[in-house]
Amino acid sequence: MRIGVPREIKPQEGRVALLAGEVRELADDGHEVFVERGAGILSGVTDADYAAAGATLLDDGTAVYQSARLIAKVKEVLPQEYGALRPDHIVMTNIHGALNRNEVDRFLEVGLTAIALEDTHRYGSPNCALAGEIGAFEGLRLVFAPNGGTGRHLFTHFGAPPIEAAVVGLGNVGRGALRTLLAFDVDVIGLDIDRGARGRAELDWSGRRFRSGDIDILSGLLDRLDLVINCVLWPKHRNDHLVNRADLGRMKPGAAIIDISCDEAGAIETSRPTSWRDPVYLEEGIRHFCVDNIPGAVPVAASAGYARAILPHIRHVAGEGALEACRHDPWLRRGLTCADGTLTHAETARIQKRDHVPVDRFLGIEAA
Repeated sequence: MRIGVPREIKPQEGRVALLAGEVRELADDGHEVFVERGAGILSGVTDADYAAAGATLLDDGTAVYQSARLIAKVKEVLPQEYGALRPDHIVMTNIHGALNRNEVDRFLEVGLTAIALEDTHRYGSPNCALAGEIGAFEGLRLVFAPNGGTGRHLFTHFGAPPIEAAVVGLGNVGRGALRTLLAFDVDVIGLDIDRGARGRAELDWSGRRFRSGDIDILSGLLDRLDLVINCVLWPKHRNDHLVNRADLGRMKPGAAIIDISCDEAGAIETSRPTSWRDPVYLEEGIRHFCVDNIPGAVPVAASAGYARAILPHIRHVAGEGALEACRHDPWLRRGLTCADGTLTHAETARIQKRDHVPVDRFLGIEAA
């Protein structure tokens, strides 16, 4: 199959879908790989590296779309790329279709096949932990007084208390946040509805300034926290929140919210996605950091993890075709968003109030 890797055009996004090592494996499988010049520079991969791995270098993204059938990306397809899409394209990327109606509209209009890679990670995205680590680091920076924060230090000095932070959600993202915060002397409480997750965190961080609790106690902590780091992926159909707009009035001046999950009006009612160009905004006197592509800040590490994670899926689709691969692989099937002008992604249909054909029925594999 002809596989294309265009340069990501989302602002401040330096990741790339495949590195030279993955390109070499695909070329060894007998596939042709086309890479846009400069696509891997910020991820530490030169055009010469790609050429040595067997890729054909092309001058722009349009040429990549024209030359390839399977398009491997990191971020959603942006309007500037819509004109290059064809019915025979197989787009494999983080689509986030439920929140990107225009993107889904275009996919359905063109009739291409799209697989949302964010739904295909068996053990969570490899970039989740990175997002938690970087988000926590940005939170620590925002606590400093010149940045409008509460002015507490990371460490205990002269009897003055250190930063007090809450990490909400102790999955892969939350564990990444804890690694950053507890590398210093920050006072951290980790909150989760899962007793097992809390117990694992207690064991992992025994002897540090860490304690855990049920997520229900968050509201009673808000008046004392310097930093709230949300790592909970909030179901898009829910209308309730963990932190409501009214709750912000109970937070102390200078406190900050870091919403790593970046669900608009999700766990944090006042959250909305931002970019690295303008990452922080003020709501009810509380600063919010809600960058929706946090791992893009460390593209060398982030691309390495992402490329390794998606390579098996790319190889499967390239070898068998998209629909046949989805029939055989339940994780790929979870990500099948649309094909032949038919929406198959249940969450996208529910959030956007669209008709859809359940993916198993579309693929003809429903149990008799």
